[in-house]
Amino acid sequence: MTSNGPPHHAVGPSYRRDSEKPRATVSNQCVNDNVIVLPQTPQLIALLTMIRDKDTDRADFIFYSNRIIRLLVEEGLNHLPVIPRSIITPVGRPYEGVQFQGKICGVSIMRAGESMEQILIQRDEETSKPRLFYQKLPEDIKDRWVLLLDPMLATVEVILSHGVPEDHILFLNLIASPEGAENFAKKYPKLRVVTAFVDQGLDENK
Repeated sequence: MTSNGPPHHAVGPSYRRDSEKPRATVSNQCVNDNVIVLPQTPQLIALLTMIRDKDTDRADFIFYSNRIIRLLVEEGLNHLPVIPRSIITPVGRPYEGVQFQGKICGVSIMRAGESMEQILIQRDEETSKPRLFYQKLPEDIKDRWVLLLDPMLATVEVILSHGVPEDHILFLNLIASPEGAENFAKKYPKLRVVTAFVDQGLDENK
């Protein structure tokens, strides 16, 4: 994991020369095999620019954050196993395709208006440790592949306590610190982390 400042690359469409593209801050790479960083495309860099801008208002922050979360979910689905599936198209032709192996469950930290499975975990002011207040999970979650959205470490422990195998969990994260990504990958070596950006590192405020 690099710590000598953020890398900068030319960002723009492939048909333009690098000299014609603006240079932008891109993600540090992670040496751990179970940490996947989204491709640093112009679309992603533009979305990250919006959510990291101190002048972005709350509504726009939520809108652009949700756009990045959709990209994370799409990439997460690419890391789930598939099995063959043969179908017939509406014009009567055979098509050899695939389907996901088993059921999928999305779990998020609870927010108003969300429809997916939810967990409410908050930090206890007295002990400074995460505390589970509420959970709404399917009874067969141990038999599903789980996509954890915006999670905390404590969320992973809740999912594991319900019998979900570690290698059936994908941890989807907007922005990670190098230290956090590395520690997480070492603590849960069979779990896969999908993040949009690995930052420079923790500051004195952490």
